[in-house]
Amino acid sequence: MRQDALKPFIKREVLPGPDVAMDEEYIRFACANSKIDHHPAGTCRMGGDNASVVDPRWKSRGIEGLRICDASVMPRLMSSNTNAPTIMIAKKAAYMIRADYAN
Repeated sequence: MRQDALKPFIKREVLPGPDVAMDEEYIRFACANSKIDHHPAGTCRMGGDNASVVDPRWKSRGIEGLRICDASVMPRLMSSNTNAPTIMIAKKAAYMIRADYAN
């Protein structure tokens, strides 16, 4: 923020503060002020292996009749908002579940 190219656009630095300069200070600030509770996902990983909680047809391993089709089935977390992928998961699951009961 102190570089000549940005100086005309910066009135003052608020956080983490102009006195923070060392990597350790930035890390300490980030650890004290960041959180990850906004879009929890990946708690019931989907996969074809026995370690996954949900199989590829949305069926829970271990609880007969339970299907899980929300953000919890994402095998890897993404760096963006989970809304659109969760809608896609639900839509795909709805088609597959309907097909399972149509046969």
